[in-house]
Amino acid sequence: MAATVLTIAILVGLVLALLAWGSAALIDNDRADPMAGLLVLIMKLYSRLVQKVRVEGREHIPACSHAGPLIVISNHTAGADIPILQSLCRFEVRWLMDRSMQIESLQWFWEWANVIGVDLGSRDTFAMREAIRHVKAGGVLGIFPEGGLERPARQIMPFQPGIGLLVKKTGARVLPILIEGTPQVEPAWASLWRFGRARVRAFPIIDYTKMDLSASEIVQDLQRRYEEWSGWPLRQRAPKAAPKSSISEQAA
Repeated sequence: MAATVLTIAILVGLVLALLAWGSAALIDNDRADPMAGLLVLIMKLYSRLVQKVRVEGREHIPACSHAGPLIVISNHTAGADIPILQSLCRFEVRWLMDRSMQIESLQWFWEWANVIGVDLGSRDTFAMREAIRHVKAGGVLGIFPEGGLERPARQIMPFQPGIGLLVKKTGARVLPILIEGTPQVEPAWASLWRFGRARVRAFPIIDYTKMDLSASEIVQDLQRRYEEWSGWPLRQRAPKAAPKSSISEQAA
C-alpha cells in the first residue's frame, strides 16, 4: 500500500513539474504570452518535421529573447520562409509584408502578429515610419529585401532601396540569412503544406554604423554579399508593362 501511494505521489509530482516547465517555456518570449509561445513551438515542430530544416551558422543568431534593435533580412523563396525563420529565433520578429500577400480572411492573425503591411511599388510612408519606430524602440524587424519571391529559384533579385534607408535611419545591426530548398509551388502559401528540405545559413551580424556608407551603398553592399554567399546569378526584373493607353498611342 505504501509503495502504491509513493508511486502515485511521484507520478503526480512529475506531471506537475512538466506542467510548470511547459508553462514557463510558453511564456519565455517577448510578449510573455502563452499563445505566442505555443505558436513558436508549432513552428519549431513544423520546421523540423515538414521542412526538415538544416541550419548553418546558428551561432550568429542571438540566443536571447530581446535582441533588438535588429533588422533580420533574408532572401524570399516561399510562404514557408517566415515560420522557418521565426522558429530559429528566441526573439519575436515583426515582419514587413506586402499587403497583396495577406489573405483577407486571416486579417485577425496579421493584426495579432503585428505584421506591418506595405504597398510595394508606392511610397508607403506609414509603413516606413512604423518600421523605423519599432526598431528604434528596441524591436526586431524582418524584411525580404528583394521585395518578392525568387522566381525561378536560386537567383538573387535586385534589392529594394528601402532596406538601406531603414538601416541608415535606425542605426540597427543587420542579421543576414540565406534560405533555399523550400517547396517551389504557387501560390506561395501552398508551400506551407508541402514537404521540403530547407537549408538555412545565418551569417555574422553587420554593424553599418561603423562604415561610412550611404543608404544606397548599404543596399549595394548587402546585395553583393548575397550574390557572393549564394553563388547565384542576379536576375534583373522585367520592365513593367506600359499602360494600355500608352500602347494604343504608340500603335497609332
